[in-house]
Amino acid sequence: MKKFKVGILTFSDGRKYVHDDLLAINQRYQDQLEKALEATGQVEVYAGKDILWNPEVARVESQRLASEGVELTIFNYAIWCFPHLSAIATNFAPAPYLLFCNVHPSEPGMVGMLAAAGTMDQLNKTYHRIWGDINEPETLGKVMGFIKAAAAIKRLKGQTYGSFGGRPLGMYTTVANLDQWQQMFGIDIEHFEQEDIVRYSKKVEDQKVEQALEWLEKLVGQIKYDAQVLTPEKLKLQIRSYYALRRIIEEKHLDFIGIKAHGDLTDHFVTMDIAEAFLNDPYDWDGPHEPIVAATENDMDGALTMQLFKHLSGSPVLFADVRHYDKENNVWMFSNSGTHATYFAGASNDPRVNLKNVTFYPEVSYYPAGGASVHHFAAPGKVTLARLVRKNGKYWMAIVPAEFIEFQRDDALKLGSTTTPEWPCAFARLKVSADEFLTDYPCNHIHGIYGDWVNELKLIAKILQIDFKLFE
Repeated sequence: MKKFKVGILTFSDGRKYVHDDLLAINQRYQDQLEKALEATGQVEVYAGKDILWNPEVARVESQRLASEGVELTIFNYAIWCFPHLSAIATNFAPAPYLLFCNVHPSEPGMVGMLAAAGTMDQLNKTYHRIWGDINEPETLGKVMGFIKAAAAIKRLKGQTYGSFGGRPLGMYTTVANLDQWQQMFGIDIEHFEQEDIVRYSKKVEDQKVEQALEWLEKLVGQIKYDAQVLTPEKLKLQIRSYYALRRIIEEKHLDFIGIKAHGDLTDHFVTMDIAEAFLNDPYDWDGPHEPIVAATENDMDGALTMQLFKHLSGSPVLFADVRHYDKENNVWMFSNSGTHATYFAGASNDPRVNLKNVTFYPEVSYYPAGGASVHHFAAPGKVTLARLVRKNGKYWMAIVPAEFIEFQRDDALKLGSTTTPEWPCAFARLKVSADEFLTDYPCNHIHGIYGDWVNELKLIAKILQIDFKLFE
């Protein structure tokens, strides 16, 4: 995952004699902030060359950060400073903005920050406040949380979503508005015929397909060939589909995609389960690669949620249906035929760790074109689940803290067989009651990553100026 490009501007008193007298203090606090962020190994800092004490310096330094392409700007307050300088800086310095101050009683950075915050409120500028000692882990953690949230949004700008096919199975919640995506997120949408996948599949070299098949047969726990629905030839066609999509993504400069599949490819070509799984994975048979968000059922808001998660963490993102609630075990079953990356079978970047827990089953009868269904159970651990959705044309975010639960293999198979045994499944225990979740959760699809990312998702909602509901 590439480093976050963060700008820092430190503000001062507009009286030159005061500015000169306190310059060393300002510079010390800026250096501390820069050093702490760079020490994480995740941040590339672009700090102001001059402390901002007059309008000209405010313009020049803010414009310099813009020219460097920083993804967000930290406004740093160590002493009392003139608020109009922060207002001037917002005309050029890249948003989102974090207002950060120290808490030392003899150095009134807090006063400076609050004065600047009031100014920005009057100007209707969106920002976030954090205060404290940057050398304390708790304070640094809060700052890094904002950096990740802000960069996750900023990295959407200029990206292109590849939409393969139209609306699947009549689902309104899978279709988003191009105008709204461009206005809110800076994302473009490019439409493709699913026939392009078929056409490109025919161009894939046989040798590459044979090597991929050999790799899968060596590492996957079980491949349940049945001489009819799942055959080596069907599996090779799925491999060709993967290569086809990789080539289209590269040629058309796509950043994330969705594939309708249902009723077209699933009836007349082959299922996309292999392609979707290994696009979302951090590896394939050719080696490591950056996960490429690929949403099954061409779920656009699902893909958007997944892309935000990917920008936050750099890790593969879950896509699943909210399939069933087992009251006896107090566990939810999140399962879907496609997109469930094999990464979740072991939560490792090493395919050998994950794939030994994977089974390729013959696809279910509702998908007569056949091929392999990629089955596994998600590895245990704390997760954060979420979904961006729209109500009356306005986006809001559902945030669902949870934990993936592991059962003994026989028990897991028994529980999984009560839904669709061929499909991957995550057993999830939520903090919220089943009644509240089913009353208020907004759609059938859910997405998530390992770890606690609730604070970052709240910040994303704040930066985007949308509502959120925390299900806990």
